[in-house]
Amino acid sequence: MPRTASQRLLVAMITACLLPTIANAAVASAQPTGLIAEGHDSRIDLVWDRVGDTDQNLFNIYRAEQAAGPWKKLNSRPHTIHVYSDFIAENGQTYHYRVTQRNNGETESTPSESAHATTREMDDEALLDSMQKACFRYFWDFGHPVSGLAREGFTHGRSVTTTGGTGFGMVTIMVSADRGFVTREQAAERLLKMVTFLEEKAERYHGLWAHHLRGDTGKTIPFAGKEDNGGDVVESAFLVEGMLTVREYFDRDNAVENELRERITRLWQQAQWSWYLQPGDKMLTWHWSPDYGFAKNHKFCGFNECMIAYLLAMASPTHPIPADCYYLGWAGGGNVNRYVNGRTYYGVKQPVGSPLGGPLFFTHYSYIGLDPRQLTDAYTNYYDNNRAISLIQHRYAIDNPNNHQGYGKLVWGLTASQNPRGYKAHAPGARSNRDDGTIAPTAAISAFPYTPDESMATLKHFYYEMGPRIWGPFGFRDAFNPGADWVSPSYLAIDQGPMAPMIENHRTGLPWKMFMKSDVAKAILETLEEARPAAK
Repeated sequence: MPRTASQRLLVAMITACLLPTIANAAVASAQPTGLIAEGHDSRIDLVWDRVGDTDQNLFNIYRAEQAAGPWKKLNSRPHTIHVYSDFIAENGQTYHYRVTQRNNGETESTPSESAHATTREMDDEALLDSMQKACFRYFWDFGHPVSGLAREGFTHGRSVTTTGGTGFGMVTIMVSADRGFVTREQAAERLLKMVTFLEEKAERYHGLWAHHLRGDTGKTIPFAGKEDNGGDVVESAFLVEGMLTVREYFDRDNAVENELRERITRLWQQAQWSWYLQPGDKMLTWHWSPDYGFAKNHKFCGFNECMIAYLLAMASPTHPIPADCYYLGWAGGGNVNRYVNGRTYYGVKQPVGSPLGGPLFFTHYSYIGLDPRQLTDAYTNYYDNNRAISLIQHRYAIDNPNNHQGYGKLVWGLTASQNPRGYKAHAPGARSNRDDGTIAPTAAISAFPYTPDESMATLKHFYYEMGPRIWGPFGFRDAFNPGADWVSPSYLAIDQGPMAPMIENHRTGLPWKMFMKSDVAKAILETLEEARPAAK
């Protein structure tokens, strides 16, 4: 018998009220699958199958000493990603695990099949493997499921991806394939997915990308105000550096690797670096907007994290900037006194850069693939400069002029990271508001090629002495501040990204070897030599 209009309305209203309950019940009934437990030194890592494209799911993690239980819930709050690290702080311990999915209420799914593992002592080399693998999971398991691009941060919106962090993540994936964390074929497929999205879906502005992109559509997300809704030459340079590095590694003659290289080459050739050099300028302009043009008008020079932008722009085969932009733009904007330092701090002479060197990411981002040992200009060799800045930071922490709690020879490293009040590019300085007592593990760990002994000692201290407090699903948390009794709940792509590649540059030099064998690296070195001022 046909329903009346009022009956149809009543049915619709009842259905609308029930739908959220039905949806939540459906979510709660989805049993997690594919749980794997892996034993490491002092901890056991868990990974299970991704549930959906949003990664907005909620999980509970249970542990037992025996396969039959009893089971103890480990997380006090719902866990929000399909990766978990149980830092036990003991070796030779075997535990069993299972995972449930839950809705926004208290309803839980049927538990997953259980998995077990045993903690085991690791030597230094195995510990470095373990550290690199933890960082890798940020980009592999937490990478955006649609595009594969690196998400900006663990506590940011899950649709927000970052171009610079994606470049670092690409090199991390390459290192992880070489280390056997995933197969070469898996890594090549993932990288091809990312590069295809960057070429076909992501918005570009004269060949370059915005700082933030939606990971599902490739649309630009304004970063630093409404005028920053277009190309970002520095973030794009970090991305291109990563792409060019992996292009050299994946050199086999098969369909996936051939296409990966071809797409990267096209993107490299289509990048219009010269567009970001305004007429009459020698300094690059950081941002360009299709709506506001160069309204932000942020021209930049060194010494900071941006060297790779100038070098790639100078070496472009299609849209280069003049070679003299290096000394008249990058190296102090024509004022050499802004660039050259030459002073001694804590017994270490610093060739270039601001007093005490600034944040340590200055010595990391441009040198993920670019080998500073091969980079010498009229003022310094950049390995020597970066080592000097790293040593100065280490000795600064020992001196601790601002009397921050916890600082010392094993707890050091100021860089851009979260802090108890937000985010800051932390840097050394007596009575400086740039040093607020916040330490970021990426600072000392990404300094491995420059300070291997100091960095290894600090990594082991962070891990063995502080691990239960500062370790999480993707390794060390972004930052901590002992004086404020604070540990970041998050991770940032730009901090996770340099660690595995820079550890590998210390161990085997793989990222440096790959980038430096490229035609781009050869062009950089030749152009830099061409730009060198004549001796007076």
